[in-house]
Amino acid sequence: MTELLTAAQMRAIELAAIKSGDVTGLELMERAGRGVVEAVFEEWPELAKNIHRAVILCGPGNNGGDGFVVARLLKEWDWEVQLFLFGEAEQLPPDAKVNYDRWEKLGQVTTLTEKAFRKRHPEHGHKYADLYVDALFGTGLTRPVDGEAWNVLTHMCGRNGDNYVPYTVAIDAPSGLCLDSGRVLGSGATEAGYSNRGASAAASLTVAFDSPKIGHFIGEGPAVCNKLVVKDIGLRDWRCTSHEKGRDTAPMRRGGIGRNIRVPRVNLITKEPLVPDTRQFMNMYRWDMLSKSQGAAHKFSHGHALILTGSTGKTGAARLAARGALRIGAGLVTLGCPPNAQMEVANQITALMLARIDGQQALTGVLEDDRLNALCLGPGMELKLAQALVPIALDSGRSTILDAGALSAYQDDPKALFDMLHEKCVLTPHMGEFSRLFPDLADKLNSPKKPPVLNTLQYDPTNLQQYMADIQQWKDALASQSGPAYSKVDAARDAAKRAGCVVLLKGADTIIAEPSGQCSIHAAHYERAAPWLATAGSGDVLAGFITGLLARGFAPTQAAETAAWLHVECALEFGPGLIAEDLPDQLPAVFRRLNL
Repeated sequence: MTELLTAAQMRAIELAAIKSGDVTGLELMERAGRGVVEAVFEEWPELAKNIHRAVILCGPGNNGGDGFVVARLLKEWDWEVQLFLFGEAEQLPPDAKVNYDRWEKLGQVTTLTEKAFRKRHPEHGHKYADLYVDALFGTGLTRPVDGEAWNVLTHMCGRNGDNYVPYTVAIDAPSGLCLDSGRVLGSGATEAGYSNRGASAAASLTVAFDSPKIGHFIGEGPAVCNKLVVKDIGLRDWRCTSHEKGRDTAPMRRGGIGRNIRVPRVNLITKEPLVPDTRQFMNMYRWDMLSKSQGAAHKFSHGHALILTGSTGKTGAARLAARGALRIGAGLVTLGCPPNAQMEVANQITALMLARIDGQQALTGVLEDDRLNALCLGPGMELKLAQALVPIALDSGRSTILDAGALSAYQDDPKALFDMLHEKCVLTPHMGEFSRLFPDLADKLNSPKKPPVLNTLQYDPTNLQQYMADIQQWKDALASQSGPAYSKVDAARDAAKRAGCVVLLKGADTIIAEPSGQCSIHAAHYERAAPWLATAGSGDVLAGFITGLLARGFAPTQAAETAAWLHVECALEFGPGLIAEDLPDQLPAVFRRLNL
């Protein structure tokens, strides 16, 4: 578990530390600059062995101040450093101005313009620098990057065939990335530069401080950050809700799992400036519940899951879910299927049980068995069948996963579904299903639309009035993006509140939200990237994992978070070439590695 902060939370932590008198803003800036240099040499050891040339782009805030420190430290390594400043030196914040003055004693400062940036030094011919440092705009960015800064960034990313150098480091985030939403604000960097050579060209390495931020893990963040390193600058004591200095907020470890688990978590329950202590959440993780060596335990003490299938020819998804539930530890798993699918299912299963469910009455009868404690509806299920069975399942009050067809069945009347849901439910939509259940939230997530690139607007000398109107529309579109963009995290939280239950919004950046606002992110990015998970049926296996954990007694949020993490672990265990059928069978190896 790792806490993820918003920009406001990070700033509040810094201010709390500074106001305490234990550290100054200047000391934090020095630590940040040193952290960047350390990260650069750790990532590219060859740069530490010889003298090189660096180009550093400094912005008008404290992010630029970090850049001045980096410039000074590299100069002390006898590097040749060319430093550009965007803005006026006299308008820099006090700490940044101090470091600006320190740098001026060592080297020149050039005003940042596209022309100045593109100018080659004669002694280097057509060669660019060995290292670029983006210290223009950091954590607190709330408006699009445009003008000269935009032009320089897009050239740095390779626009117009410029030589692209892989050694590019961004401080806090590549300029233009909103760290609250994971969206690149504005059109210039995204369309004219970042996407020109692939979004990952925005930075080869991103260095953050103290804690990663939400935007590092969702939306466009992972693509433009490319690789993320977090450097400690001594703020750990201030990252707690009680405002008591000295509390240990490090995640607790159980049975070795703490050394391996890397599920980023963000707490968004309140608007408090400091982040709640993670220890209470880590204590919820009862990994020993997955072990079957529990004395006199028997299969029913490990839970009995019921997973409903579709009709003949459509049972594969439910069978994938059922195998996942069984592998993850449910004591029994029963597949409930219509009569016309019984033979198909019976020919495919061994350890799984089979029940004939041909309608509401049959399901009611099966649910008379109190030992059935977890239900899963939706994988491969026809909409009409789902409409008939979902109300019965929800009325039973049992822990229930609704996926696929069980969600799409209510796309014309989402409120009818929300009125039936209860706190033991988990909804697992992908973005398409989410858009059908929460169309207003999806619209909000997809807007404002990014404005067109200014230089793509068509100038028509015979219709100057229209051209000027297009320019104004472009300016209005940019202005509408001011402030943190509405994010996938926001959408999931709002959806969970509306539904009254846990919502797991699937994707490479899976979001798990509770009605209270508590939210966690499981990002299959960076070292956990597993693009081969994008295969038919993998979502059905995930639904089965959650169902099996619910059967074992996990709370809905626990089950969703644990299943999402194990889902990716299984994919990483297998590697490329994965198909959905492979996922459940990787669990034993993953469990052995976790000493379960």
